[in-house]
This record gives sequence, C-alpha cells and structure tokens, in this order.
Amino acid sequence: MFTEQELAAIEAIMSKYPDPKAALLPVLWLAQAKRGWISEEVMREVAKILGLPPSDVLGVTTFYTMYNKKPVGKYHLQVCTNISCQLMGAETVVGRIREKLKIGPGETTPDGKFTLSEVECLGSCGTAPVMQVNDDYHEALTPAKLDSLLESLA
Repeated sequence: MFTEQELAAIEAIMSKYPDPKAALLPVLWLAQAKRGWISEEVMREVAKILGLPPSDVLGVTTFYTMYNKKPVGKYHLQVCTNISCQLMGAETVVGRIREKLKIGPGETTPDGKFTLSEVECLGSCGTAPVMQVNDDYHEALTPAKLDSLLESLA
C-alpha cells in the first residue's frame, strides 16, 4: 500500500513524536497528499503502522474536513459557510458555483475537474467570504472575482 519512500517518510514523522497518536495527523496528511483522498483501506493501514485502533484513525479522519473521505476533483473548491462568511455572502458564492459548474456541495463535475464543498471556518473572517481552492485562499470574493477565478481554472 505505501511505497518504501512513503514508509521512510512515515518513520521520520514518527521519530518526532513520543506518542504515535501525535503522528496521526501528519501521517494522514502524507497519505492524502499522495492519493488525493483517504480510503478505509488507507485508514486501516495507517492504524496498523502507528499501532493505533482503527477507530482512532477513523474518528480523526472523519472529524477534520481537511481529510477527503472520497476522491475529489483536480480543483477542490472549499467555501467557508461559517458565520462571518455567511454574513458576507458565502451563500452567493455557493449559488454562483452551482450555476456555473452545475454541481452542488459534495459533488464533482463529470469531467473530474471541480469538487465543491462547504466547510467550517477557514480562519479568514476579516476577508470574508473566503474559498480555499486546493491549498490556496481566495478572499473577499465577489461574483466577478469568482467568475474570473473559475475561468482561469477551466
């Protein structure tokens, strides 16, 4: 399941932490970076490698929205829908994406290019509404900014 290089990276991560539970988040992040998402099979393998109960790995993976539990598109559009973003137009952002890409939250375009997700606070309340595209933030979104962004990604 994991390559020799990935196992070496996991060992390096584990060497930094006295408790395997502390290594769980970065190991899951590494697994997702290589695959784009974390399957149940990957969760079981991570549990085995770290010597943790599979339920611990499942609990962490399902708690944090940063871990994808199913494949996502090339561009993962994560719109913050927490209070500040909601007050500043997150609903408009989601609606515009629905209109432009013909997908709703939790859906991926048929070509596999875009996945839309509604997420909790992205920690950018002062620049709401905000959307994270893969690892990049796009702040103070307006319909024009959003249209331009989507066109550049298409």
